[in-house]
Amino acid sequence: MRFARLGPQGSEIPVLVTEEAHYDLRPITADIDGEFLEHRQGEVAAALAAGTLETIDPAGLRIGAPIARPTAIVCVGMNYAAHAAESGSAPPELPVIFFKHPNTLGGPDDAVEIPRGSEKTDWEVELALVIGKRASYLDSVAEAADHIAGYTVVDDLSERTFQLEVSGGQWSKGKCSPGFSPTGPVLVTADEVDAGNLRLRSWVNGEPRQDSVTADMIFDTRYIVWHLSQFMALEPGDLVITGTPQGVALSGRFPYLSAGDVVEVEIEGIGRQRHTFVEVGSAPMAGGAA
Repeated sequence: MRFARLGPQGSEIPVLVTEEAHYDLRPITADIDGEFLEHRQGEVAAALAAGTLETIDPAGLRIGAPIARPTAIVCVGMNYAAHAAESGSAPPELPVIFFKHPNTLGGPDDAVEIPRGSEKTDWEVELALVIGKRASYLDSVAEAADHIAGYTVVDDLSERTFQLEVSGGQWSKGKCSPGFSPTGPVLVTADEVDAGNLRLRSWVNGEPRQDSVTADMIFDTRYIVWHLSQFMALEPGDLVITGTPQGVALSGRFPYLSAGDVVEVEIEGIGRQRHTFVEVGSAPMAGGAA
């Protein structure tokens, strides 16, 4: 199944997206949140089969992030060897973990503000997984699969000066500007995704930047969930962003982003984003159907 959230920020409508139609899920759930992902997905399948879901016209509705605000956004750094190399680092022996503030979550086509004082705003196409069942001290990597509700697309935006030069040794200053986690357009349930064999691409102003496959990850999605569970409890609805391949501005091969630039990121089988960068204080919301 494919879930989305449509409408103004803060008032999104939960919907099921199929090839035939968009279905209003409000009779089943108020939102695509942890409680829904853990307990109520079966109700959607049953209602769809019974023909009791009402359709909704997505025309003109903004596409929101496909999950409600999570309790945590956990990120894996340098999870592709070539990206680690372009960042000037050796491939890590263990997952490198950092966090983003949950209020960085945005819609896939929302405008994004260049942070005040930024000269090095960067893009990063990433596969993200959403937790569907609490994960704490999992006994095996295989067990982790039961805790993944599904997958989505995230542009893990970064301000490299804030991240690396005035960081004090931690990355989050460069990761937490408002809107720095455009997410979606849809959440695709785990049973429909081969997370180890997906193509990831990004473009800036129509010019290709990143082009890789998730098979090149150093740590795959199940390992990441198992590993994280040894150090923290992941709650239903939490977002885990799994790393970006080579081809970002940090490599020195491309210019950093400026107001007016348009970034597109895509993961095959999941979806595509398109967001425009604007000056602080001038970020309208974009529309379009999931």
